[in-house]
Amino acid sequence: MSLIEKFNLLNEMNLLRFICAVFFIPHIIGKFTVPQALQFYIEVGFKPPKFWMYLAGAIETVLTVALLLDFHTAIFAFLAFIHLIVAGASIYKWKKSWIWVIGGMEFCIFWAICCLVVAMHAYRTVGL
Repeated sequence: MSLIEKFNLLNEMNLLRFICAVFFIPHIIGKFTVPQALQFYIEVGFKPPKFWMYLAGAIETVLTVALLLDFHTAIFAFLAFIHLIVAGASIYKWKKSWIWVIGGMEFCIFWAICCLVVAMHAYRTVGL
């Protein structure tokens, strides 16, 4: 696939890959700029919480770059799926809620499934 084709947002799979990547950006920024972000890691029980928060930010940064650049998309989209499932489970442990608007895991699960679709498509069309 040419560079132009990889960034053609009229292609629905490119658009989904792009969205899956870009949605990580506010999460990355929030981990480093919003003091309440650390409180989440404390309340969920991650020990040490700062390490896990920074690790999550680093993972999300790598996932964002890889997905944006269409770099080993099958692998990185699948890793994004796993990362978001863990995030969703952590949110459920914290809030015991499904509904996103009251702090539930709904958004993470939806986003995880979108990443899985991207991974499946990339694997089917390009392979590992």
